[in-house]
Amino acid sequence: MTTRGVLYIHSAPRALCPHVEWAVAGVLGVRVNLDWIRQPAAPGHWRSELSWQGEPGTASKLASALRGWQLMRYEVTSEPCATAEGERYSSTPGLGIFHAVTGIHGDILVPEDRLRAVLLRSRSEGSDLEAEIGRLLGKPWDDELEPFRYAGEGAPVRWLHQVV
Repeated sequence: MTTRGVLYIHSAPRALCPHVEWAVAGVLGVRVNLDWIRQPAAPGHWRSELSWQGEPGTASKLASALRGWQLMRYEVTSEPCATAEGERYSSTPGLGIFHAVTGIHGDILVPEDRLRAVLLRSRSEGSDLEAEIGRLLGKPWDDELEPFRYAGEGAPVRWLHQVV
């Protein structure tokens, strides 16, 4: 069983670009040469996109391979398939990494225990329920990444298939 997804490198310093390609190649099992273009939302940074096909779980492996590089903004998505839900990972230097399970229409699926915990915190600690739900849906990451997404419209996309 395979799934498809996209890796969006929204911003990375030029010196990090070859390391990103090496890390992605290590996950996909094929040589990776990304088409890097300047990121107008972050002078001195570059952006790229890569469509991939691989086993379910590839998105988490890509996100893990890129985790810890604090100067980079990225997202990894995977589509749902017969054996797995879809996934979305978002990472920013200030917020760290966000993970969500996604359904067939791209909606974020929030487990009921997380919703119950948010309601409990809101009642017992007086936390802002709207802000808590926003965090469950990745709103702070979306807010930070949106200028970088917009700046990348029209960027070339290349398809790579994982060797299985």
